[in-house]
Amino acid sequence: MDILKGALCLEGGSLRGLFTAGVLDAFLDSDLYIEYVNGVSAGSMNGMNYVSKQRGRSKRINLKYLHDKRYISFRNMFTSRQIFNFDFLFGDISNKYDPFDWDAFNDKAQRYEAVATDVITGESAYFNKDSCSDIIAAVEASSSIPVMSKMIDVDGRKYLDGGISTSIAYNRAFELGYSKVVAVLTREEGYRKKPVNKVNESICKRYFKPLPKLVDKLMTVPKRYNEMQEEMDMLANEGRLLIIRPPKKVIVQRLEKSVAKLESLYKEGYEEGMKNIENVRKFLS
Repeated sequence: MDILKGALCLEGGSLRGLFTAGVLDAFLDSDLYIEYVNGVSAGSMNGMNYVSKQRGRSKRINLKYLHDKRYISFRNMFTSRQIFNFDFLFGDISNKYDPFDWDAFNDKAQRYEAVATDVITGESAYFNKDSCSDIIAAVEASSSIPVMSKMIDVDGRKYLDGGISTSIAYNRAFELGYSKVVAVLTREEGYRKKPVNKVNESICKRYFKPLPKLVDKLMTVPKRYNEMQEEMDMLANEGRLLIIRPPKKVIVQRLEKSVAKLESLYKEGYEEGMKNIENVRKFLS
């Protein structure tokens, strides 16, 4: 198996991650493997299935269990403090219904990191599969939506959604010495986030009152996200970043309930992935 020297960084977006799932399945179908992979939120889960080389697993799980209250349910927020039931995902699904290939995932040939946000400092934390004591907890933390999910403990510290501190961790790849990064985004070109509205601002400030640095990060997510989009465009023009993103406006919500819309988004991702196979090979060679 040939592994390309370079980095692959995956954005989150909850169920909009079906686009990323399509891109990564195209990579797997084309035997395109990249040495270092990191993921934020849903990107961390997609990254796991890419590193374990389980083509179609992300799509199967999200579509099969989309309307299964054991997997996604607002009721879960009140019973287990998590709208996505990670106990079910990493329990029955990963152990019985659609087993995760830990042997392939733990192979040393590829590096993998999940990105989460430290709720005390508001800064990004990077959990490497080869050194983290509990990579499942790290991925749960990376994917835990603020307010809708409980904080996750990893090695005695509490973490939440990686997207609070960084939407896509391409700078982490540069820090690790990679000169070329492939970034898979879940929003179309030109998309920009709107400022946090007053209702959400009030909820976050009240809910996370004891965590002022986390509140500051939450309030500045849109500004920092938009600045990152500008920086990524600049890096792409410099030849340091190759961006794969949806070709048209994404109408899928992060808690989308339409299987048809999710199927369509996955198909777009697969097609964009296949279009870029040779681009990626050339870019990283």
